[in-house]
Amino acid sequence: MRLQANIAIDIADVIVFLTDAKEGLTASDEEIALMLKRSKKPIILVCNKVDDFQKFKNDIYEFYKLGIGDPIPMSSVNARGIGDVLDKVYESIPDKQIYEKDDERIKVAVIGKPNVGKSSLINKILGENRNIVSDIAGTTRDAIDSEFENKYGKYVFIDTAGIRRKSKVTEKIEKYSVMRSILAIERADVCLMLIDSNEGVTDQDAKIAGEAHEAGKGIIIVVNKWDEYEKTTGTMEKYKKDVYNKLSYLSYAPIVFISAKTGQRVEKLFTLINDVNEQNSKRVTTSQLNEVINEAIALVQPPSDKGKRLKILYGTQASIKPPTFVIFVNRKDLFHFSYERYLVNQIRREFGLEGTPIRIIAREKGEKE
Repeated sequence: MRLQANIAIDIADVIVFLTDAKEGLTASDEEIALMLKRSKKPIILVCNKVDDFQKFKNDIYEFYKLGIGDPIPMSSVNARGIGDVLDKVYESIPDKQIYEKDDERIKVAVIGKPNVGKSSLINKILGENRNIVSDIAGTTRDAIDSEFENKYGKYVFIDTAGIRRKSKVTEKIEKYSVMRSILAIERADVCLMLIDSNEGVTDQDAKIAGEAHEAGKGIIIVVNKWDEYEKTTGTMEKYKKDVYNKLSYLSYAPIVFISAKTGQRVEKLFTLINDVNEQNSKRVTTSQLNEVINEAIALVQPPSDKGKRLKILYGTQASIKPPTFVIFVNRKDLFHFSYERYLVNQIRREFGLEGTPIRIIAREKGEKE
């Protein structure tokens, strides 16, 4: 629990410290307050279970001893005081200009199992040995951010700790590294999924790539150490086919073959990163989307079951990163996965969307979100 709390504090902009007013101030509360004060982040002290404000309002005064500000009384059961907490959270959010600055840069997480060349790639890009490079697996313990700007744009490269199989993650510090790597994926706009060309796609590669896919991130498959791989005629195409066979759910992700050691094709990554980020953020108008859906229906009729046929009424894009489309239908139970996949393929064929997953949500008309 302490490990998870440290990670939550690390990534938070504002911290809400929830205490139990009925239980009163405890030694545990004092210990947590001390840890929170070290974070130097805005802290909102909330005293929960104050069901009767007049009766229990005096019980919260002892929480002033924590030295982290005025305690706010709240009752989550009766939904009292929640608005005050939310107002305080909004007031405590750091200057929005910070986020505007971050929005100018593409955040790129370099992910993969240990010792595939993640740090070597970032060092090659940066032109300096900023990250530790070693043949010893697990050298990088934390997610390291490196800002970089060139003629292609502005970037933040996140070098993540290699993710091992859970059975091999024994040290507490390495468990922390794995969690930070997953959090790095969440922070990223685009993930570079590094694979060792000499080892090929392993089960662990599939697991890591799956994390990025499920998170809806733009993905580029980067086959590293290509300079060491023995080649014959057609080797690259055969290798691509094998990668897509083993990572079938990433058939939308472009593959690039590089050598972080020699710099071979490393510069090509920037164009791909820009393109994939753009596709992951792409918006499609409702009229364009429905035109594609209607054409798809004309080519392949929706499925039916026991005389009832699926009717697709219309569709609209709900969000980006990844592009997410809501399809309104007469009956959700008739919207089979196979037809959903068919529509995804038709949308890709029309709008591209290379390097990004596509989400489709089926909803019956009138159904609330």
